Amino acid sequence: QVQLLESGGGLVQAGGSLRLSCAASGRTDRTYSMAWFRQAPGKDREFVAAIIWDGGSTNYGDAVQGRFTISRDNTKNTVFLQMNSLKPEDTAVYYCAGRSSLYRTISRVPENYDYWGQGTQVTVSS
Repeated sequence: QVQLLESGGGLVQAGGSLRLSCAASGRTDRTYSMAWFRQAPGKDREFVAAIIWDGGSTNYGDAVQGRFTISRDNTKNTVFLQMNSLKPEDTAVYYCAGRSSLYRTISRVPENYDYWGQGTQVTVSS
């Protein structure tokens, strides 16, 4: 099994920045890619960004392209999400997810991820 633990959420003013972390433990070799999703009240879970452990290829959702950056530290089995120029519409619970190494592609679909963290709240005030 793979355990994921997010941290770094909080309250920030519009235009500010936050950095989320996702620490993976357990059988991390069972994951090929990691992603961040977010879910606001009453809305579907939305793809934010994804990264491949080996090589670091990335993919971003349209809403965050150019403002958010996903990165990873393989030595610490940790994935980061640097969020800049935050907007009130970025307010959501942010989830870290891991996709099985059986699938060697990045996916934007939450149902394609096998491991999930508990989520961390990000609130952006106007």
